[in-house]
Amino acid sequence: MLYIKTYATEKGSMLAMCDEKLIGKVIEEGDIVIDLDSYADFYKGDLVDVELAKERINKLKIHTANIIGDESVGILIEEGIVKKGDVGVVAGVPYVHIYRID
Repeated sequence: MLYIKTYATEKGSMLAMCDEKLIGKVIEEGDIVIDLDSYADFYKGDLVDVELAKERINKLKIHTANIIGDESVGILIEEGIVKKGDVGVVAGVPYVHIYRID
């Protein structure tokens, strides 16, 4: 299961998606810190399964996105939204940031 939340912007949707098991954790490696405890509300929208997440993502015009976790990032790769080479990893946890510049 994963959390998915969208925010409307002037240019399209901002997508926040995170594997459920990561909420409440702080992921650190070197100088990089991803705080999924203090910023849990940013990601905590609907708790959905992979298939429903795919349906929702494919209906969006994604302008920006913050995605973290094996399942969440895996969906974006599977749906052709990002490539494996676009994925960063912090303490073994994959993440992706998408910024579309118009």
